[in-house]
Amino acid sequence: MSVNVKLAEELVELAKHHASIQHRSVPKQIEYWSKIGKIAEENPDLPFSVIRDILLAEQEAPVGEYPFN
Repeated sequence: MSVNVKLAEELVELAKHHASIQHRSVPKQIEYWSKIGKIAEENPDLPFSVIRDILLAEQEAPVGEYPFN
């Protein structure tokens, strides 16, 4: 479900810039920043590099089980 919200023009322009660099749409860039903020609030001791790795891992396709011989 999508919802329309009013955002500051400065935020949207900044998101446009970062979205083009990261090959994301503007809404996806804002969602990405939102996820970073949520994880950071819930885990104040995590460095940004760990938060970024968490988000990257969420995007990876599941590989499945490794066979044991």
